Amino acid sequence: MSPSNRVESAVSDLFRRVEPVADDLGEVFAKRGHELALVGGPVRDVLLGRAGHDLDLTTDARPEQVLEIVRGWADAFWTIGIEFGTVGARKGDWQLEITTYRSEAYDPKSRKPEVRYGDTLEADLARRDFAVNAMAVRLPSHEFVDPHGGLRDLAGRVLRTPGTPEQSFGDDPLRMLRAARFASQLGFTVDEAAIDAMRDMAERIEIVSAERIQTELDKLICGPNPRAGLTLLVETGLAAHVLPELPKLRLEIDEHHRHKDVYEHTLIVLEQAIAQEAAGPDRVLRWAALLHDVGKPKTRKNEPGGRVSFHHHEVVGAQMAKRRLSELKFPKEVTNDVARLVELHLRFHGYGEGEWTDSAVRRYVRDADHLLDRLHKLTRADCTTRNKRKAAALSRTYDELEERIARLAEEEEIAKIRPELDGNEIQEILGIPPGPLVGRAYKFMMDIRMDEGMIGKEAAKERLLAWAAANG
Repeated sequence: MSPSNRVESAVSDLFRRVEPVADDLGEVFAKRGHELALVGGPVRDVLLGRAGHDLDLTTDARPEQVLEIVRGWADAFWTIGIEFGTVGARKGDWQLEITTYRSEAYDPKSRKPEVRYGDTLEADLARRDFAVNAMAVRLPSHEFVDPHGGLRDLAGRVLRTPGTPEQSFGDDPLRMLRAARFASQLGFTVDEAAIDAMRDMAERIEIVSAERIQTELDKLICGPNPRAGLTLLVETGLAAHVLPELPKLRLEIDEHHRHKDVYEHTLIVLEQAIAQEAAGPDRVLRWAALLHDVGKPKTRKNEPGGRVSFHHHEVVGAQMAKRRLSELKFPKEVTNDVARLVELHLRFHGYGEGEWTDSAVRRYVRDADHLLDRLHKLTRADCTTRNKRKAAALSRTYDELEERIARLAEEEEIAKIRPELDGNEIQEILGIPPGPLVGRAYKFMMDIRMDEGMIGKEAAKERLLAWAAANG
């Protein structure tokens, strides 16, 4: 099929899916004397054979005029983003973002882009991040517009800026991260000129807000091939500014000498964690896999015989992971869950040949809490030895641990374990008001429950009174 026939076929396929929504809105805009075009991701994705229910559109109408037009047409609309020229709307199952033709650039001292509105589709396309996102289809005429060779780049699976990369990345430095994100999401390579510019301009990323950086990194890590995007960040020096813990791992030799460095080990762990996902990308698991060894550089110690140790790197790493994700403005629950997984990722290695008591297994489950399934996956992913015998032995041992957990869970409902005396009973027995002392007593009773199982209310009361007497 010739390129022109391919375009015609793809555009026809696109409009088979989005009619009558796109054409209907195009007619509405045309009657009001305004242009409208489908642009960017939806055009790119249909040419790649990817479906979706989100439509990006662009127009010469100003945001206030767009609001007027969609007010009587859409099922719902919203103005989040209107300061950047974007109005959101919903029509049936379709989500639409309609943005006024624009150009935007960063002031060297500002974290926010300065938005300038434009008057032509061609000028709007010229300011877009990559040529594959600078294709459009005019509505309702279905005219395909590709002034920067986006179709050619799609065929070559390459990311290239419409103008010079220096100007593109200068206008919005976040586009450098977006290149890495698309490498992960779409499997594209990045044009050499763009890579050179990313190296030269890496420091410029520091003027971008943490929230925007977080969004791109999260999409990158949740893409089908995060290794490609992360490698690009490290090799261009961008990672040193947005995720500095990652390139530092290249300098550290793993204590088992399984790989030339911890960085490569980390990427393999991430890939092996992804391979265990059953229901799409698990951002908490992926971030935990990426950050599980970040404490190694700070805890590295040379030992006799040429060995290298990283004692307590999981504790240090948990603190570092929490700090990094907090600085990137991740939700608190995501930050806490990732840090907890990093802290627990070595716990299994104390299991040895299966000599843990039932109380130790209970503690493992209690400490993991709602993260137990992810901890299982992270622990298995962390085994990257090339020694097949050793790998098989570790897998068997973990299989046995999981079987013990399942058995205990069935016998005891382990996830619901509580002390035999609750907080109210502790207060009544000891004659104390609510406060920290109740918490300490509760923890003591929980330790007994975990170590000894059920001992009965009377015995529990005696142990509590003895503990109280011993602790004044």
